[in-house]
Amino acid sequence: MAQEQENSTSVGEWVVTLIVALIPLIGLIMLFVWAFGGAQGTSKANWAKAALIVYFVTILFSLLFGGSMLAFLISRQG
Repeated sequence: MAQEQENSTSVGEWVVTLIVALIPLIGLIMLFVWAFGGAQGTSKANWAKAALIVYFVTILFSLLFGGSMLAFLISRQG
């Protein structure tokens, strides 16, 4: 039984991937394409899925912490 072998991603491809992922909005869209598009290798798809999870957890914590700080500042003024 032959094991399916994936082409490895070169360092240059990873550099371009990281630069594109850093571009606001376009990077987020590309993370979804890389994660769920199916045309990329397994390692890039898994990386994109992990990056999306970290992205949304960071936003969630930012909203929670920001809301808490705003409520604290408002309560201190009154």
